[in-house]
Order: sequence, then structure tokens, then C-alpha cells
Amino acid sequence: MSYSVVTGDLFAGHDAPGHPESQARLDAALAGVPTEARRIAPAKATVKDLARVHTNRHIEAVRSFCRECPPGRACYLDPDTYVTRQSFDTALYAAGAAWQAVERALDGEHCFALVRPPGHHATPDRAMGFCLFNNVAVATVRALNEISRVAIVDWDLHHGNGTQAAFYTSDRVLYCSVHQAGIFPGTGWPEEQGAGPGAGYTVNAPLAAGSAGADYALVFREVFIPAIQQFRPDVMVVSAGQDTLFDDPLGSMLLRPGDFGVLTGMLVDASSQALALVLEGGYGRSHAEVVRTICAALDGARFVPEAGRPKESTRLLVEAYAGEGQPVPL
Repeated sequence: MSYSVVTGDLFAGHDAPGHPESQARLDAALAGVPTEARRIAPAKATVKDLARVHTNRHIEAVRSFCRECPPGRACYLDPDTYVTRQSFDTALYAAGAAWQAVERALDGEHCFALVRPPGHHATPDRAMGFCLFNNVAVATVRALNEISRVAIVDWDLHHGNGTQAAFYTSDRVLYCSVHQAGIFPGTGWPEEQGAGPGAGYTVNAPLAAGSAGADYALVFREVFIPAIQQFRPDVMVVSAGQDTLFDDPLGSMLLRPGDFGVLTGMLVDASSQALALVLEGGYGRSHAEVVRTICAALDGARFVPEAGRPKESTRLLVEAYAGEGQPVPL
């Protein structure tokens, strides 16, 4: 399969220089996109698209706060999450680009949407954790108008509480998250497995600080991929946050750039469907190298895992899932 990237300069409209989630970190990541990669300009989502996931009250609150923000300044919704006067429109493009990535994947082409602001912490009624609206959730709900099932794999450092909340009672979305245990936002424990029709369709793998590629590969191989293959999604979406890198200033994980090539290749090989990726976190100096590695894996390269053994805590977590049988009750 071929691959493409969706990105553009307009994301600079949402910017607070010096904040970890600034335009500078996207510019740094984009340095890793190969020059030969096909680039697609982002398209704008509509307010109606947002309303498939978010409450009207939340949408209007963010739009109003952006309008009231003085030109050239950043205004804070909470201690972590800011907006500028342009942020509402910028966020519409981020959500629209996520849909473009999913749409291209449905057409048989791997696609990576390199966008900001990120989205996986945004709940239906709240912005938080640098996120205004949930890009992956918005794209997923739109896709479910055309297809039956979507699998979401979230490898960001932090648990995607907003994505989990959006689909917690749905049996049409399999949400698999691997993340550092016990940090913001404080959710994502194994006992959080979904509710009602969605019981069993949320799979959380919280890992200890200092976990590395071997830990992630074990979770993918023994927990996520068997669940995905049993679920048989029509498309797979990755919340691609690279803040698990060894040099990321916000995290305590030890993944190397090549580990992301391993994980991407595992997901590509697990399904005949193309993969859609949407940027979440990632603030380390090696981010460009990771993006280059992910693109190479989408283009057919395969990476050998670095030597190392999983932590005992990771092995016990995986064994607990194995003891319960397949986590998806189909």
C-alpha cells in the first residue's frame, strides 16, 4: 500500500511559544516526513461534525472563549490548555484532517495526519490536557456512518480518557490504550473495560515508568493484536503520541525511534486494511526521527526490535489478560 500525510501551515494559528504543545513541536516533527511523501492539505470539519461527539454547550464555550481572546495572545481554559483567537478554526482543520486520514485508509492508502491541537483528552463536554476537540473520536463517529466497526489504538504516553469516554458504551469501537500508569489524567486502568453493550471493548494496558520497546511489543503481540483480529474492524486508527520517547521532557518511558517502526509494522501486518494515524503528543528531540520511522514502516520497511526483556509488571499484566481469555466478547 502507498501512504500519504495530511498537514499544513495553518495549524500555526493555534500557538503559544514556549508551551510544550506549540507550533515549534509540529515543525520539528514535520522535519521527519520524507521529501517524497505525498502531502495533502487539510480540509475543515464542520461544527456538525464536532457535535457528533461533543455537546453543543462545549462547542459554543470554546468558540466564544476564542473570540474573546485578545489578538496575539494565548488565553487559558485551564492551567494546561490554551486557545488563541484562531484556535477554533484551527481545531476544525485538525478534526477534518483526522477524517481525511481515515477516509484515505478506507480507500486503501495508509495516511498520517500531522495536526494540532491534539485531541484524545477532550471529552464530550470538556477541553483538557492541551486538547480542545477529540480529532480521532470525531473522525471515528463520521466513519461509523459508512462502516460497521473501528479499532482505535492509542500509544500516547497518557491515557486517552476522552476517546474512552466517547465510546465506552459502544460495541462498534474497540479502544486499546497503552500508557504510563498513574500519571495525568489518572484513568486507564485494566478494570475500565466498557459498560453496557460496550463491555469488553475497552482494553487498557497501564505500564510502569521506564518501560521500553520490549514492553510495548509484548502488549501489542499478546493483547492488542489478538483483540483487533477477533474484532475484525473495517478500519484501524492510531492515536499516535510519541511522548513515550526516551528523550521526551514530559514522560518517563524509554522507547527508541525504531520501536515505533516495530509497532507500526505490527499493526499494518495484523490487518489487510490500511492504517490511519493522527498525531497526539510528542515533544522530544527525536520526534522527527520517529516520524521518519513510522513513514518507512507505512512504506513497507520492517524494523527489528532492540534487545531487551519486558518488565515483570508488564508480563504479569499480559498474563492477566490471557487468563481472562480474549478481552473482546464476540
